[in-house]
Formats: sequence, structure tokens, C-alpha cells
Amino acid sequence: MAGPQHYTLDRPNFDEPVKLLIVVAPYYKDIADNLVAGAKAEAEAAGAEVEVIEVPGALEIPTAIAIADRKSNFDGFVALGCVIRGETTHYDTVCNDSSRATQLMGLQGLCIGNGILTVENRKQAEVRADPKDQNKGGGAAAAALHLIALTRKWRRPAQGIGFKPASENILLAGDIKKDPTA
Repeated sequence: MAGPQHYTLDRPNFDEPVKLLIVVAPYYKDIADNLVAGAKAEAEAAGAEVEVIEVPGALEIPTAIAIADRKSNFDGFVALGCVIRGETTHYDTVCNDSSRATQLMGLQGLCIGNGILTVENRKQAEVRADPKDQNKGGGAAAAALHLIALTRKWRRPAQGIGFKPASENILLAGDIKKDPTA
């Protein structure tokens, strides 16, 4: 019996180039490589320029995204990694804290696709990471791209900082109006 079918949004189109940063924790290297392959394929299919960086673990992913947001000019981010349940509560800490930090940055306006897998066993991770199966890396990239498209759709026109150019303050002789009460 086939699994449930999930609706997938059409890939967004962009008038301007998109620069995407993929931040991956390669703790389980083969799984991380599959997540990155799926994310890169999706981003490149949308015409995005992609850069990939590695961090030690899932807890460092949000910090790396925050640093990149402050120090660079990426339009969006893809968080990739894998946390497999072990024998201790460390699993809960890593899952909850990495997810919470990523979500908080998203609520502050960053365009982040979260592809950090949180699974019970390696088999679940392999199926979810495989670009030919569940392709969660590609899904995370698609999420980031859709958020970038929304940000651009609703972007407000640039406004000045409250000053008019001096040329707008100069009145020509024909522009002077007489005060009717004078």
C-alpha cells in the first residue's frame, strides 16, 4: 500500500537572483550528504545561487544562520541535519532547542527552511533524506524559497530617512505664493 500523497506547491519564480545558504551538520555524513543533494537540486532548479557550510551539530545550525544573517547578504537559509534518538534526554534537548531557535529567527523575518530530521532510528532518517524518496532536504529548500518569494511579494518600497534633497527645498520665483492674509 502506498503512503499518503502530499500536496506540493509549485516552485516559485524569481525576477531577481536568489542567494541561499545551506547550513548542514554532517554528524551522520551519508544522511547529511543526501539532504544537501536534495536541497541543492531544488534550489538550483529555481535558479538560486547556493553556498553550503558545515557546522559540528544541530545545535550550531541556528547560530551559524544568525551569524550569516548579520555578516552577509543571503536571501534565505536551509537548515539541514539529523538527530537520531539515543538512550539519554540529550535527543530532546537538541531537537527542541535547534527547532525553537530556528523558528524564532523565522518569526523575526528570516526565510528559513528547516530540514533537521528528528527520528527514532537510522532507517527513518535514510528514507527521509533520500532525494528519490521523501527528499526532506529538497522540501526544506522549497520552504525557504517560498518564504523568500513571499518576502519579495510583500516588500515595501524603499523610503528615505526623513530628509528631502536640497533641490526640493529651493523655490523658484514663479513658485512663490502670496499670503492672502498679508
